Amino acid sequence: MLRNALGSLMGLIGAAAAVWSPFRAWYDGRHGREYGVQELFTSAGITGHTPTLLASILLPYLFAAVLTLCAVLLRSRLLMALAGLVVLGFTILWMVRQGQAVGSLSVGGAGRGIGDGLANALGAGALILLGAAVMRGRPTPRPRPLPPTAPAAPPGGYA
Repeated sequence: MLRNALGSLMGLIGAAAAVWSPFRAWYDGRHGREYGVQELFTSAGITGHTPTLLASILLPYLFAAVLTLCAVLLRSRLLMALAGLVVLGFTILWMVRQGQAVGSLSVGGAGRGIGDGLANALGAGALILLGAAVMRGRPTPRPRPLPPTAPAAPPGGYA
Protein backbone atom coordinates (compact mmCIF):
# COMPACT_ATOMS: atom_id res chain seq x y z
CA MET A 1 0.00 0.00 0.00
CA LEU A 2 2.87 2.35 0.77
CA ARG A 3 4.42 1.69 -2.63
CA ASN A 4 1.12 2.51 -4.36
CA ALA A 5 0.77 5.74 -2.36
CA LEU A 6 4.35 6.81 -3.07
CA GLY A 7 4.10 5.93 -6.77
CA SER A 8 0.76 7.73 -7.06
CA LEU A 9 2.19 10.84 -5.40
CA MET A 10 5.19 10.81 -7.72
CA GLY A 11 2.90 10.41 -10.74
CA LEU A 12 0.61 13.24 -9.68
CA ILE A 13 3.54 15.59 -9.03
CA GLY A 14 4.94 14.68 -12.45
CA ALA A 15 1.56 15.30 -14.10
CA ALA A 16 1.30 18.72 -12.45
CA ALA A 17 4.83 19.60 -13.59
CA ALA A 18 4.00 18.46 -17.14
CA VAL A 19 0.91 20.68 -17.31
CA TRP A 20 2.85 23.59 -15.82
CA SER A 21 5.81 23.29 -18.20
CA PRO A 22 4.19 24.91 -21.30
CA PHE A 23 3.72 28.09 -19.28
CA ARG A 24 7.50 28.40 -18.83
CA ALA A 25 10.19 29.33 -21.36
CA TRP A 26 11.15 26.46 -23.67
CA TYR A 27 13.59 27.91 -26.17
CA ASP A 28 15.00 31.43 -26.59
CA GLY A 29 12.46 32.78 -24.11
CA ARG A 30 9.46 31.48 -26.11
CA HIS A 31 6.95 29.67 -23.92
CA GLY A 32 5.80 26.15 -24.68
CA ARG A 33 2.21 27.26 -25.11
CA GLU A 34 3.35 29.26 -28.14
CA TYR A 35 4.19 26.07 -30.08
CA GLY A 36 1.34 24.36 -31.90
CA VAL A 37 0.98 20.62 -31.50
CA GLN A 38 0.28 20.33 -35.24
CA GLU A 39 3.70 21.91 -35.93
CA LEU A 40 5.28 18.70 -34.66
CA PHE A 41 3.65 16.66 -37.42
CA THR A 42 3.66 18.92 -40.49
CA SER A 43 6.40 19.42 -43.04
CA ALA A 44 6.57 23.14 -42.23
CA GLY A 45 7.86 22.30 -38.75
CA ILE A 46 8.22 24.87 -36.00
CA THR A 47 6.98 28.29 -37.11
CA GLY A 48 6.47 31.65 -35.48
CA HIS A 49 2.69 31.18 -35.50
CA THR A 50 1.11 31.31 -32.01
CA PRO A 51 -1.82 28.86 -31.66
CA THR A 52 -4.71 28.95 -29.23
CA LEU A 53 -4.02 27.49 -25.81
CA LEU A 54 -5.72 24.13 -26.41
CA ALA A 55 -4.09 23.75 -29.83
CA SER A 56 -0.66 24.21 -28.29
CA ILE A 57 1.76 21.68 -26.88
CA LEU A 58 -0.30 21.85 -23.68
CA LEU A 59 -2.87 19.45 -25.21
CA PRO A 60 -0.80 16.22 -25.01
CA TYR A 61 0.32 17.14 -21.50
CA LEU A 62 -3.28 17.58 -20.39
CA PHE A 63 -4.04 14.18 -21.90
CA ALA A 64 -1.10 12.67 -20.00
CA ALA A 65 -2.34 14.28 -16.78
CA VAL A 66 -5.78 12.72 -17.27
CA LEU A 67 -4.11 9.35 -17.96
CA THR A 68 -2.09 9.73 -14.76
CA LEU A 69 -5.19 10.54 -12.74
CA CYS A 70 -6.96 7.48 -14.17
CA ALA A 71 -3.88 5.39 -13.39
CA VAL A 72 -3.92 6.53 -9.77
CA LEU A 73 -7.64 5.82 -9.40
CA LEU A 74 -7.34 2.40 -11.03
CA ARG A 75 -3.90 1.65 -9.54
CA SER A 76 -2.66 0.84 -13.04
CA ARG A 77 1.08 0.82 -13.63
CA LEU A 78 0.51 0.44 -17.36
CA LEU A 79 -1.58 3.61 -17.67
CA MET A 80 0.91 5.58 -15.62
CA ALA A 81 3.81 4.36 -17.75
CA LEU A 82 1.85 5.29 -20.87
CA ALA A 83 1.32 8.81 -19.49
CA GLY A 84 5.04 9.16 -18.85
CA LEU A 85 5.82 7.99 -22.36
CA VAL A 86 3.35 10.52 -23.81
CA VAL A 87 5.08 13.37 -21.95
CA LEU A 88 8.59 12.24 -22.87
CA GLY A 89 7.59 11.40 -26.44
CA PHE A 90 6.09 14.81 -27.21
CA THR A 91 8.96 16.58 -25.47
CA ILE A 92 11.60 14.69 -27.45
CA LEU A 93 9.62 15.14 -30.67
CA TRP A 94 9.52 18.89 -30.00
CA MET A 95 13.29 18.88 -29.42
CA VAL A 96 13.87 17.13 -32.74
CA ARG A 97 11.59 19.51 -34.65
CA GLN A 98 13.08 22.59 -32.94
CA GLY A 99 16.57 21.36 -33.73
CA GLN A 100 15.56 20.97 -37.37
CA ALA A 101 14.12 24.49 -37.43
CA VAL A 102 17.14 26.30 -35.97
CA GLY A 103 19.91 23.94 -37.01
CA SER A 104 20.92 22.86 -33.49
CA LEU A 105 19.75 23.20 -29.91
CA SER A 106 21.84 25.19 -27.48
CA VAL A 107 21.90 25.59 -23.73
CA GLY A 108 22.63 29.10 -22.65
CA GLY A 109 21.88 31.78 -20.13
CA ALA A 110 20.00 35.07 -20.21
CA GLY A 111 16.98 33.69 -22.09
CA ARG A 112 19.03 32.11 -24.87
CA GLY A 113 18.77 28.42 -25.68
CA ILE A 114 16.84 25.74 -23.83
CA GLY A 115 14.69 27.07 -21.01
CA ASP A 116 13.42 25.66 -17.75
CA GLY A 117 10.03 24.72 -19.20
CA LEU A 118 11.64 22.05 -21.34
CA ALA A 119 13.58 20.77 -18.34
CA ASN A 120 10.30 20.64 -16.39
CA ALA A 121 8.68 18.57 -19.14
CA LEU A 122 11.58 16.10 -19.29
CA GLY A 123 11.68 15.80 -15.50
CA ALA A 124 7.92 15.38 -15.35
CA GLY A 125 7.97 12.52 -17.83
CA ALA A 126 10.78 10.83 -15.93
CA LEU A 127 8.96 11.30 -12.62
CA ILE A 128 5.76 9.78 -13.99
CA LEU A 129 7.71 6.78 -15.30
CA LEU A 130 9.47 6.43 -11.95
CA GLY A 131 6.10 6.55 -10.21
CA ALA A 132 4.91 3.71 -12.43
CA ALA A 133 8.00 1.70 -11.53
CA VAL A 134 7.49 2.28 -7.81
CA MET A 135 3.79 1.37 -7.82
CA ARG A 136 2.87 -2.18 -6.99
CA GLY A 137 -0.41 -1.98 -8.88
CA ARG A 138 -3.51 -3.97 -8.17
CA PRO A 139 -3.13 -7.13 -6.13
CA THR A 140 -3.49 -10.25 -8.21
CA PRO A 141 -6.16 -12.61 -6.99
CA ARG A 142 -4.73 -15.83 -5.60
CA PRO A 143 -6.35 -19.07 -6.68
CA ARG A 144 -8.43 -20.65 -3.94
CA PRO A 145 -7.34 -24.09 -2.84
CA LEU A 146 -9.70 -26.86 -3.82
CA PRO A 147 -11.62 -28.50 -0.98
CA PRO A 148 -10.39 -31.93 0.02
CA THR A 149 -12.12 -34.71 -1.82
CA ALA A 150 -13.04 -38.18 -0.67
CA PRO A 151 -10.68 -40.95 -1.72
CA ALA A 152 -11.57 -42.48 -5.00
CA ALA A 153 -13.45 -45.75 -4.86
CA PRO A 154 -11.60 -48.70 -6.32
CA PRO A 155 -12.93 -50.17 -9.54
CA GLY A 156 -15.91 -52.35 -8.97
CA GLY A 157 -17.29 -50.15 -6.20
CA TYR A 158 -16.17 -52.28 -3.20
CA ALA A 159 -13.19 -51.73 -0.97
